[in-house]
Amino acid sequence: MRSSRYLPILALAALALMWGYGWVPGKLGVLESSGFMFAALRSFPAYLILLALLPLLGRPLRPKAVGLTAAVGVLQIGGFVGLTTAALVAGGAGHTAMLANTWQFWILVLAWLFLDERLAGAQWLSVAVGLVGLVLIIEPWQLRGVLSSLLTLAGALCFAAGAVVAKVLRQRHEVELLSLTTWQGLFGAIPLVVIAAVFPGDGIQWSATFIWSLAYSILFGTALASIVWLYVIHALPANMAGIGTIGTPVVGVLAAWIQLGEDLSAAEITGMVLVVLALSLLVLHGAMTAGKRVRADGVDQAVIEEEAAGS
Repeated sequence: MRSSRYLPILALAALALMWGYGWVPGKLGVLESSGFMFAALRSFPAYLILLALLPLLGRPLRPKAVGLTAAVGVLQIGGFVGLTTAALVAGGAGHTAMLANTWQFWILVLAWLFLDERLAGAQWLSVAVGLVGLVLIIEPWQLRGVLSSLLTLAGALCFAAGAVVAKVLRQRHEVELLSLTTWQGLFGAIPLVVIAAVFPGDGIQWSATFIWSLAYSILFGTALASIVWLYVIHALPANMAGIGTIGTPVVGVLAAWIQLGEDLSAAEITGMVLVVLALSLLVLHGAMTAGKRVRADGVDQAVIEEEAAGS
């Protein structure tokens, strides 16, 4: 019983490691293929694996809300995975990992603009601190790696837009999460396959490093990580699950430094600290909001019980 209590926490830590370290195989993979080729090769087979698992796990095989599901996939897989993998061609793995994880800030802004969701003061502060960190990470005054940074930020915006569409989808339709994850991944991988086929670049160098990088990206970085993530969001409160998103870019930066020898400037290090601080503020705000909601629910329940006892 005690071990099962800690299993979700261990799963969250494993998820941060799988997602965070995944930027290193991604960087190694694009050294021996084009960015969109590697993105297609890592995505489409991974979601075919999940598709094969659906009937084995007793989950619905038929997709729901095909239009909205496809829109989520095109944005979060075609856009996010495609653009961030393309960014790795010219950019560092740690640099890209940190910028890619700023999708959380963009979700707040897009939800405010399109879903009329108000932002609390702590959320505005988080966005402001995160934007300052972004400027320091990108270092536009150096004109070094700006294209890679812009591709990554475009990918983060795509992921955030996909999350907003997914929220609309779940408000309108009752969906099973593993089935939704599988089908949006397949729909989103199709544009990547088409782009890779039309623009294959210089082809693929099937070295041992490339095969290992691709195998990790398919099996661990995408397929297994998707399953673990679904388990985490079922087993933990949303604010706790959000902690894993803080660890992901940190693992990516450290892994790139250790394995790839990527050095960071003082401005980049300062910017990354600010981004992690901003993400921490988001998680803290989520935890406080959830705590207030639980206490309010407890008061309401107590009133109901008192009224029931009095009657």
